[in-house]
Amino acid sequence: MNELHLSENLVRLRHKKKLTQEEVADFMGVTKASVSKWEKGQNTPDLLLIPRLAAFFDVTVDELIGYEAQLSPEQIRRQYAELSRGFACLPFSAALEKVRDLAHRYYACYPFLLQLCVLYWNHFMLAETKEEREQLLQEAVGWCDRILENCSEVGVCSDALILKAGLNLQLGKAAEAIEDLEPAADPSRLAGQNGAILVRAYQAVGEYEKARSYIQAKYYLDLLNLVGDAVLFLSQQEGSWNQCKETMRRIKGIMELYHLEELHPNVAAQFYYQSAAASAIHGKEEESWNALRCFERCVEKLLRTEQIALHGDSYFDLLDAWIERLPLGSMVPRDKSFIRQNLREALHHPAFDCIKEKEEFQKMVRRLAEEGGNFVKD
Repeated sequence: MNELHLSENLVRLRHKKKLTQEEVADFMGVTKASVSKWEKGQNTPDLLLIPRLAAFFDVTVDELIGYEAQLSPEQIRRQYAELSRGFACLPFSAALEKVRDLAHRYYACYPFLLQLCVLYWNHFMLAETKEEREQLLQEAVGWCDRILENCSEVGVCSDALILKAGLNLQLGKAAEAIEDLEPAADPSRLAGQNGAILVRAYQAVGEYEKARSYIQAKYYLDLLNLVGDAVLFLSQQEGSWNQCKETMRRIKGIMELYHLEELHPNVAAQFYYQSAAASAIHGKEEESWNALRCFERCVEKLLRTEQIALHGDSYFDLLDAWIERLPLGSMVPRDKSFIRQNLREALHHPAFDCIKEKEEFQKMVRRLAEEGGNFVKD
């Protein structure tokens, strides 16, 4: 995080140009004593003199005063990681104050503002009251609107639109989410073919490595999206056990084939959890137990990992380089502590009422509590 460094920059720029304080004073129409006070930080130039000073030293005003309106991708990652840790370790109000301070300071850095929206979406549930949670979500919607109105980066705007729709849905404004997403979400639109066209274009100009990297990343994301869609599908199939059973069979086979438990245990855990819930709702106790055991296995992998990070493997061998180019790099959006905190709610879902008193279920809860640092309790 950079503060303003006008005094230090005046000294550095004057020495770089091999000028004396008198020469600077003569050009600016002030006394040498005034320049000396500027450089010592005892006083600051009048506002109208700042652009003239910047022109004299042949730098921008931002460079002169040391203000960075934009953060680099690496700086955005560091800031996000620090803010995410703050939500895990600090009082909620203190963590929130840090976020808002940075939002105000970098209000024109739209990629950073976008990640602050992601941060809010992943941590708003920590607010004590419903009103506070809604206020945070609405604040993030406002940031999305600012991005959409002012940002010229297509990718950032596209992500902001999706985030805005998700935030509105969380706020109970489903109609607004539909209005935002429906025009671009039609599966028949040509936008669905942009990946194939881009790959062929890379190949046409001889950029074969870019083509391979892109298609491998898309391939990986399509797999994750397929599992995510199956989770949604299972949640909507309460009346059809045959559909649920076949969905679980097919997706589990795909996950095993592509080693998704190792590549992305969080996505795998979501699938197994929804499978367990769907099975329990249909009274299929054995199937529910099998899915819960797989869920427990994935959660243990997440909790035992020193630092959760996205990664490739020997098959997705170009994935790591692509991941490093993501806005947050290999870092996941939530701190590991939130996995622990969410376990209690997950295992107390009404779907498991029929088995929650059984000893095997209680043992599972205790094992995860021990693994998760006693964040989950009976």
